[in-house]
Amino acid sequence: MLSALSRTLSFLIIAVSFYATYAYDNSRYDNVAVYWGQNSYGATHSDVANFQKPLAFYCQDDAIDVLPVAFLNVFFGPGGVPSINLSNTCNDVDNATFSGTNLPVCTSVGADIKTCQAKGKIVTLSLGGAGGSVGFTSDSQGEQLADTIWNVFLGGSSSTRPFGDAVLDGVDLDIEGGSSTGYAAFVNRIRSHASSTSKKYYITAAPQCPYPDASLGGVLNAASFDAVYVQFYNNVCGLQNVNLAQDWDFGIWDNWARTISPNTNVKIYLGAPASSTAAGTGYQEIGTLSSIAVKMRKAFPSFGGVMLWDASQAYANGRYDLGIKNALSAAGGTGFTFPACSAPAYVAGSAYTGGSQVTYGGYVWQAKFWSSQVPTNDPNGEWSAISACVGAGSASSSSASPTSAPPSGPTGGTCGGVAAWSSSTVYTGGHGHLWTAKWWTQGDTPGGSVGVWTDDGVCVSAQAIPKPHVGGEGTVTSVSQSSQKTPPPSRPKVNSRVFRL
Repeated sequence: MLSALSRTLSFLIIAVSFYATYAYDNSRYDNVAVYWGQNSYGATHSDVANFQKPLAFYCQDDAIDVLPVAFLNVFFGPGGVPSINLSNTCNDVDNATFSGTNLPVCTSVGADIKTCQAKGKIVTLSLGGAGGSVGFTSDSQGEQLADTIWNVFLGGSSSTRPFGDAVLDGVDLDIEGGSSTGYAAFVNRIRSHASSTSKKYYITAAPQCPYPDASLGGVLNAASFDAVYVQFYNNVCGLQNVNLAQDWDFGIWDNWARTISPNTNVKIYLGAPASSTAAGTGYQEIGTLSSIAVKMRKAFPSFGGVMLWDASQAYANGRYDLGIKNALSAAGGTGFTFPACSAPAYVAGSAYTGGSQVTYGGYVWQAKFWSSQVPTNDPNGEWSAISACVGAGSASSSSASPTSAPPSGPTGGTCGGVAAWSSSTVYTGGHGHLWTAKWWTQGDTPGGSVGVWTDDGVCVSAQAIPKPHVGGEGTVTSVSQSSQKTPPPSRPKVNSRVFRL
């Protein structure tokens, strides 16, 4: 029979072992982050039974590792205090607020946060959202909000803590518009506060997949992030175009993570809609998403897992979150083996036909179309990195097809029926003919020094174009699309639209 001391020690060892097994580990390749707070399912459905449940409901098994709580949607409300809106769970209309503010009291959410944390998950606070009243006019304003966030939600102290004594595990930036001013200062200030504590705090971001992100591109280069949940949906670089080298750009994000990010251990997540009603484009059946995710996991060392929007959609869609977790776990949560460089080495001065593959600079590249430039991680370049790799290219591979001379030049097809560019018109990012907006733009001349447009080739005549018009490299341009920006009603952005000069 064990002595009382032996039994106590045995219990402690078991408890520590259990926690070590299930505690969040940012270095893994099979993490699943799922946003909670906006009741996305309820926005498009009427069956209340599937509406968003309390936060703790989504922590009952090991499918989800990270739960960003969305959103803190007002930075400076009444009294200079931020506000949060958690849809049907807690908001400043249906719940009591702290005196002189629009900050709701969400005591039950605080209890749920601690429940999820006790099960080894991390719970963070997501700032922004598509309709958020957010932004800074200066770095000092960013630092001011960081101090407030630290005291109201993280490791500081305040009399206005909506989640009570629950301490969140970090912050997430889902900034989908406005200037980037102040965000790097905000992140650095949070880092400064966290450096004096023993608790680990995580800082993440959720940029759109077009690189660089219009709102956070410079911020990601100037501050240290632990993970980046890239939204591969509602854009031409979304999951629906994973097989198109000219559109799919996970390789660019991997290169950013390993060579540009201040934190070279930052993880890139494959962001996906959790159902067909969670986003405009990009949704894939679970088998397809699993195949794509495992392929990216085996191809790029920065891969960290999958992000889903959102919990309510995932649960209503046959536990979509559990499906992707199982696929990632089966592929292995730890360790990365670089694939061999299976394509032949790039030959300077040669020209390659579209679809050709070469090895260069630690990546296997695929030509987007006829290509003669050196492969680079340039979103406007002629090559797309489809896998990291090690070793010399195989000379016996026939996937690369150099040609002796270029064709007469890229052509965008006919240009009739497509509106001429106007400096007073707002355009959204996308892909097509004849000029492609990389992101939201107004007044920036195509071909100008600002560099917000991609030249897809010249058009040959002003003829009527049937709708939709199929262009080169498998792109489709519908001339009936409106060029004016319409603010999205919820977090996912409007579909990218393209117009020509």
